[in-house]
Amino acid sequence: MKDTLANHGVLAILNEWIAPVLSFIQAHEAWAAPIAFLLAFLKSLAFVSLIIPGTALLLAIGGLIGASGIAFLPIWIAISIGAALGDWVSYWLGRRYEATMRRSRFALRHPALMGRAEAFFRQWGWLGIVGCRFFGPLRATVPLVAGLSAMPPLAFHLSNWASAFLWAGALLLPGATTAKMLSP
Repeated sequence: MKDTLANHGVLAILNEWIAPVLSFIQAHEAWAAPIAFLLAFLKSLAFVSLIIPGTALLLAIGGLIGASGIAFLPIWIAISIGAALGDWVSYWLGRRYEATMRRSRFALRHPALMGRAEAFFRQWGWLGIVGCRFFGPLRATVPLVAGLSAMPPLAFHLSNWASAFLWAGALLLPGATTAKMLSP
């Protein structure tokens, strides 16, 4: 039963994505930062993040850093910038297409969601952006909703960039330090 789940389930799908990317990064270290940037950027885009197993890949890249001696700083910066830019794009889409999104079929079917989202940002403001960065299901949608809710740009951008650097460090450090301690 367990073998069937591993061959046909989530683990197999993740392995199809993760193994080749990690092998490539290990063989071509110069591509590590651009790949990490792209993964973080895609993982931070609203809705795109649902099909990209970015978090697992980024955690594994942290392990590669510790095990193979790839430089931590460029990868950390690349992931941070990718995540912050992806969130910025989602925020911009929310601001730019607010009226269209509010008239969408989804919004019309679930009118209470917008009210709750706006109340969330009134209550939590920038702390909501920082906190949701660390909560997977909300990570990529909160910036879009922040834009829809007309969160002030300065508050969004400051919390977005600060939380991106914290999040990237939290993803990379466990794998990097553990792998370094375990390697001979």
